[in-house]
Amino acid sequence: MELTVIQREILSALINLFREKGRAVKGEEISERIDRNPGTVRNQMQSLKALGLVEGVPGPKGGYKATSTAYQALNLTHMDREAEVAVYRNGERIMNANVAEIDLNTVRHPELCRASVKILGDARVFNIGDSIQVGPTPVNKLVIRGEVVGRDDINSVILCSINEMISLPKKPVRDYINHRLITIPSGATVKDALVVLAKHDIHGAPVEKDGSIVGMVTYTDIGRAISSDKTDDKVTEIMTPNVISIDQEKPMYEAVSVMNQNKIGRLLVTGEGKPKGMITRMDVISRLTTY
Repeated sequence: MELTVIQREILSALINLFREKGRAVKGEEISERIDRNPGTVRNQMQSLKALGLVEGVPGPKGGYKATSTAYQALNLTHMDREAEVAVYRNGERIMNANVAEIDLNTVRHPELCRASVKILGDARVFNIGDSIQVGPTPVNKLVIRGEVVGRDDINSVILCSINEMISLPKKPVRDYINHRLITIPSGATVKDALVVLAKHDIHGAPVEKDGSIVGMVTYTDIGRAISSDKTDDKVTEIMTPNVISIDQEKPMYEAVSVMNQNKIGRLLVTGEGKPKGMITRMDVISRLTTY
């Protein structure tokens, strides 16, 4: 269906506003969003209704709603339930915005990689030169980071140059355990713990007491203790209690999320409630950089 520029602009604004507000949208809200005269919007709405793209909702809380044909006209998929694909501008998440499509359109260029990102929301908040991050996407856990180099307000599309693009692993955590579980007895001293870490060339280990994990100790903890002349103190006095763990059957991208949320570099991996091993941020990075 051939639509004029202003018709496409009004339909995009209507769909985005309906998604944000969850109700029929008034013409004044559309005119404010696209910075057009309210009378112009009303006139265009009559044409869009005649084309079967818009339907009116009567009553004091009424307004306009887009039909399924409108979504088809804009090459959008109408979904009652949509996954959240976050989009960030200069490090801050844009609320009431979602990503509809990512089109990698210059992957063959030897020095340039660009993507067109279709936004459900107000694309006008992005300016050329802004940093942008998209994702992770729901299926492939794709994350794209780059810089805005163009913007199409009519179709709510952001053109960005890609600086970084990764797909977070979906395989279970157990496939990434590279180390057998090395533990430190709760009765060990700081000096003993340092010997264990150095012997096994690891940067941290769980502290065990009576068969249970009661804490985590790292080189950082030991370094602080040594600088305070506490090498003979018990390791339980410097460890971090309440060890954060993840089940070995969970997908790896969940482990990455847990580490990011808790600002830690390693996780205890469990199976059927029992410790099975450790997973570190470096394990993830090494897999992501293996081709």
